[in-house]
Amino acid sequence: MPRITRCPLRATLSGTAILLATTVTALADPLPSWGDTDAKSRIISFVEAVTDPASPDYVTPAARIATFDNDGTLWAEQPVYFQLIYAVEQVAKMAEADPAILTSDALKAAASGDMNALLATGKEGLVEVLKTSHADMPLSEFQSNVAAWLDTSRHPTTGLRYDEMIYQPMLELLSYLRDEDFATYIVSGGGIDFIRVFADEVYGIPPEQVVGSSLTASYEVVDGVPMIIKGDALFFNDDKGGKPVGITHHIGRRPILAGGNSDGDFEMLEYTTAGDGARLGLLIHHTDATREFAYDREGHIGVLNRGQDEAEARGWLLVDMAQDWQTIFPVDPKN
Repeated sequence: MPRITRCPLRATLSGTAILLATTVTALADPLPSWGDTDAKSRIISFVEAVTDPASPDYVTPAARIATFDNDGTLWAEQPVYFQLIYAVEQVAKMAEADPAILTSDALKAAASGDMNALLATGKEGLVEVLKTSHADMPLSEFQSNVAAWLDTSRHPTTGLRYDEMIYQPMLELLSYLRDEDFATYIVSGGGIDFIRVFADEVYGIPPEQVVGSSLTASYEVVDGVPMIIKGDALFFNDDKGGKPVGITHHIGRRPILAGGNSDGDFEMLEYTTAGDGARLGLLIHHTDATREFAYDREGHIGVLNRGQDEAEARGWLLVDMAQDWQTIFPVDPKN
């Protein structure tokens, strides 16, 4: 039998390739925009624990459910919720075509772009503006309106598209979780039909994995075309205690990870972390006035009191934007 002689060069190259591959894998960082702080370490440790079959905390892929609030958690929410900005601009556009729709102080304030005057009309005024811009139209028309608005409108202080005002660290977290066989869901107090327009393209979260507040709707056949018509009455409010209910209705499993940023998310984190086995609740704390906006205990939006006070005792992770995030947005603000 002829003697088999190994090629030293081939062996060396092969060994080098294996070494390089091992090194690249070891150096791969699933959360590169997160600083090397306790927040990043806790997230990675949790994910590794629930995905390692040898770990006592192992969770089967089917049960790896992660839910996230949207406003203030996945994208910004200042100066007001972006959906409200959409509603105000939509009312102004509608008023240009038909000034007769301006039948109240709230609608007049919206049409003139006076946000302070609109907020002064209270909850009733805001609801009226939202109904005028959202209701009594085919769902397809509403979706087209939202898509067109996202293409043309810009944030008043950053100059970015609203769908560029998303948090790069959270995009990385969503991707990391999906790479580890998590199903990622949005559970938001915002409108389900509004978020479904952009969630897949922006976050990689398909429409069927969006849970949100909704108006009534009806099925109609108009000129031979079957369609869904958006109504004007509140069907479900997916906020506070409504979030665990929405999760139950839409998902049917208790999450093992939940992320939010305000006391409106408290019950979702409470429900999530009350389950058996390894659980993680995290709250985004808006501490960076330079790169984003600093706010927490007071204000008209994103108030974080109870969650901030009880996070440590409950074992929740309080993510400090200024300290824990090296990058905020995927695109640098223009202003």
